[in-house]
Amino acid sequence: MGSVGGLFALGIVRAIAKHNPALLIDTPILSLLSCLVCGTIGWFMGGQIGPVIGETFRTQRAEIIGGAIGGLIPVLLVAAWGCYMMSQG
Repeated sequence: MGSVGGLFALGIVRAIAKHNPALLIDTPILSLLSCLVCGTIGWFMGGQIGPVIGETFRTQRAEIIGGAIGGLIPVLLVAAWGCYMMSQG
């Protein structure tokens, strides 16, 4: 979740604002760095959040959903940063 979302987290704000889907991959170096950072942090966060939610609800499905949500947290933070940067410039 974190890696794939990180690839497009920075470009999606600009692509939506300018109505141009080509802007999704306009910054390949930043997208690659975002992929690596979001993937690593999302892997750790999902690995911490997933088992806790799985133990709480006593089901493997809840553990998987908790891990996916944990993987999306860094992606949402990077997308929010991209939105902030877009509004500044």
